Amino acid sequence: MIRSATPHDIPEIRAMIRELAAYERAEEQARATDEQLREALFGAHPAAHALIAQDDDTGEVLGFALWFPRFSTWTGTRGMYLEDLYVRPQARGSGQGKALLAALAALCRRNGYDRFEWVVLAWNTPAVDFYRSLGAEFLDEWKVCRLSGESLEALAARAPEVSGPAPGA
Repeated sequence: MIRSATPHDIPEIRAMIRELAAYERAEEQARATDEQLREALFGAHPAAHALIAQDDDTGEVLGFALWFPRFSTWTGTRGMYLEDLYVRPQARGSGQGKALLAALAALCRRNGYDRFEWVVLAWNTPAVDFYRSLGAEFLDEWKVCRLSGESLEALAARAPEVSGPAPGA
């Protein structure tokens, strides 16, 4: 069964985020707290949304997908960015990942989104093969860029004053 996440799912979502981070060899980077996730998913202005894959018989949470809307200046339309897709090891190969992605694709169509995008680690061959089997296009000419930590602080320190209301506040 695929369903929308509820505030009750926060501890399981946080646990799966940490499981995913461990799998991706970056466990120390998964620092989100229950409170941060609750605010991000269910606060007054949600930053993201989540779906849960759950066993119909036992109620066990088998996986999740966390996404947020994005915008393309080229198409003038919204799209979906998948931040995390995770299926617990005991449920892999059972169709849960495909069901989560299909539910997200249907949500894209229902909302008029033209694009559904995500990134995958190049070394994660099982995931790359899985996404390829679904028809995902790999954009080799694009590189993911990220500023964080000291680099983000250094660039922010060079920012000019911005007049008017703060965007994204």
